[in-house]
Amino acid sequence: MLDAGCIFHFPFVILDLTLEEKPIDPVSSNVKSKITNGKWKMHPASNIQHLFFEEFRIMLRLAACCFLTMFIAACAKSPSTSSPTPIPVWKSGYRVYVTNEISGDLSIIDGSTLEVIATVPLGKRPRGIHASRDKQTIYVALSGSPPAPPGVDESTLPPPDKKADGIGVFDVEQNKIVRVIEGGSDPENFDLSLDGKTMFVSNEDTSTASFIDVATGKVVQTISVGEEPEGVRLRPDGKVVYVTAETEGAVYVIDVATHKVLKSFKVGRRPRNIVFLPDGSRAYVGAENDGTVALIDSIKHEKIQTITLGAPGEIRPMGLALSPDAKKVYVSTGRGRKVFVIDTATNQVTTEFEVGLRPWGIAISPDGKTLFTANGPSNDLSVVDLASNTILKKIKVGETPWGVLVIGR
Repeated sequence: MLDAGCIFHFPFVILDLTLEEKPIDPVSSNVKSKITNGKWKMHPASNIQHLFFEEFRIMLRLAACCFLTMFIAACAKSPSTSSPTPIPVWKSGYRVYVTNEISGDLSIIDGSTLEVIATVPLGKRPRGIHASRDKQTIYVALSGSPPAPPGVDESTLPPPDKKADGIGVFDVEQNKIVRVIEGGSDPENFDLSLDGKTMFVSNEDTSTASFIDVATGKVVQTISVGEEPEGVRLRPDGKVVYVTAETEGAVYVIDVATHKVLKSFKVGRRPRNIVFLPDGSRAYVGAENDGTVALIDSIKHEKIQTITLGAPGEIRPMGLALSPDAKKVYVSTGRGRKVFVIDTATNQVTTEFEVGLRPWGIAISPDGKTLFTANGPSNDLSVVDLASNTILKKIKVGETPWGVLVIGR
């Protein structure tokens, strides 16, 4: 294969053997001869000149062929025998997976060294990220729609690349995407059924939620919900799934068995994400534009309390993470640069601490000792010691990190 970078400018001498007809005087003969169309046209006395010219022409052709062969060989690159740096065998501990929305890849971080051990290409705009129940597969929402922050005139944006929409299926052992299944239009976030066979996906640009058959990779049902759906979370008993609708300030409750909307209810302006307590009795929903978190009775599907974090517009609740013991809810606040901690027994804010620029995705280590936030504008991941609520380290990842997933072994 020719190396595309191997481009030279050199003189080629091209001999045109179709020569103009003109008289010559052979050295060994006084008889006039001509060259016509590259061949000697001569009298019998000119045989020596004829043989000499034919031999010379053949030698020139051979020389040109040899030169071309040498040139191609010099420009050709042999196939690379090098392979990517292998990822260390994962026997114990945990790993952190970070989706990078703009660079379109996945940063993999070793939980013991807190170093990036691999960066894997995913596709366009990877955002929502969740693992299968057995932790052998990671699913990532991919979207070909251009980023459209609030207030942007969408008519000025380039057209969406619908071929890029889907859910990437990432094999944890192979550390690569093995296939991409359907995810509906512009998938942003999702959750999985208890048996792992069905995926529930928010489709932001069509105001719908899609039910995906994971085995076939096909959409089996599309359900209308409110405008700009984002957060998706299955109640722990697996019977209903909650979907936030940002524009309406509401949560839609969908029955998993019937695929029907049971109810919708208001929670606050621009709700983002949801987290349930393990028993499914309560849920927490962040309302970005109100600077609050709504406490939900998730049996009756209604808001029962508003937990204020800070001034609207300054503190913007985004991601939510429940501690392993379910005693605390951690809330990232985007431009607020902080994480707030809510005590689930009292439903009061107990503390807050700064973590970085626009923290969005948030996750906690399996032992509950370390918290991670994806900080979009600074392209890094904050590592926080939860005993002291201080930053231990900031790890550089890809461009515009969005989602964070922690998997332990």
